[in-house]
Amino acid sequence: MTNAAISIKGLRKTYRGGKGQPEKHALKGIDLTVPRGSVFGLLGPNGAGKSTLINILAGLVVKTSGQVSIWGLDQDQNPRQSRAAIGVMPQELNLDPFFTPRGALEVQAGLYGVPKSERRSDDILELVGLSDKAEAYARTLSGGMRRRLLLAKALVHHPKVLVLDEPTAGVDIELRQMLWTNVRKLNEQGMTIILTTHYLEEAQEMCDEIAIINHGEKVAQDSTANLLGQMDRRTIVIVPDAPIAELPDSEGVTATLREDGSLALHYQSNATSAEQVLESVREADIRIRDVRTEEADLEDVFLALTSNRSDDPPADDQSKPRRGMHRVKL
Repeated sequence: MTNAAISIKGLRKTYRGGKGQPEKHALKGIDLTVPRGSVFGLLGPNGAGKSTLINILAGLVVKTSGQVSIWGLDQDQNPRQSRAAIGVMPQELNLDPFFTPRGALEVQAGLYGVPKSERRSDDILELVGLSDKAEAYARTLSGGMRRRLLLAKALVHHPKVLVLDEPTAGVDIELRQMLWTNVRKLNEQGMTIILTTHYLEEAQEMCDEIAIINHGEKVAQDSTANLLGQMDRRTIVIVPDAPIAELPDSEGVTATLREDGSLALHYQSNATSAEQVLESVREADIRIRDVRTEEADLEDVFLALTSNRSDDPPADDQSKPRRGMHRVKL
């Protein structure tokens, strides 16, 4: 028994070009391992190949080559069993407006062959906060409630792996908090979670491990802590007692004056110590009222790993622009 919830080796997907256009290489030999029981972040800019990879896992897209195993089940040798091991909450609101939430879950369970004695539609509706809407038509639900119903549908067949594709895009704070509470609860029960998001603060807070893909290639995979540790940039922010007349000048330190009057001192910790930075402040006769430090976050890592891009049009993920707290504009 493997310790990997998902194992991907040499995964490639090439889309045929139309009317004289070249082929589109959406995935270029990706190797990826998702540990069991983890909350795993799959990040990348629009067009990186995330949606193609997820659709291959879900059995919606046929890969060009490579090997995919879900919960130890090879996708080619055991296609039905491997698909039954994974549940996907899509980013699109693809609900039948004439089904009630309970009816939608019952139909979904039937499609997966879940016996009636093993169905737990009411428990799932309670989990996602839709018990009081169990008999309301889906067309009457708010956008946030519809997104909760998508999560419920992904859970009806008791999957070992749950994929959340941009789950909080365009939702309010209350729904976002409810969703993450449920995700933590499911993960504590042993479910492996795969998260794609443009809200990088969410990935930084939620994920044990993160993989970043760009142009169909994996450019990084490590624990969240190790990825953040790759960035050596540090910033000391000084709040001065009086307006600054002259910026400190010291080798290895870049000083900038912010709009609020504070002084930001940027440096590389492997070349310059914090003591040297503060010494440059004292030499400039700047009296310190307050001081704080800033370190790199996941956005810095993401931008550093995906900034080298070509002008080729994206091969997939060609959806409308999504709003996010941290988003790379392509």
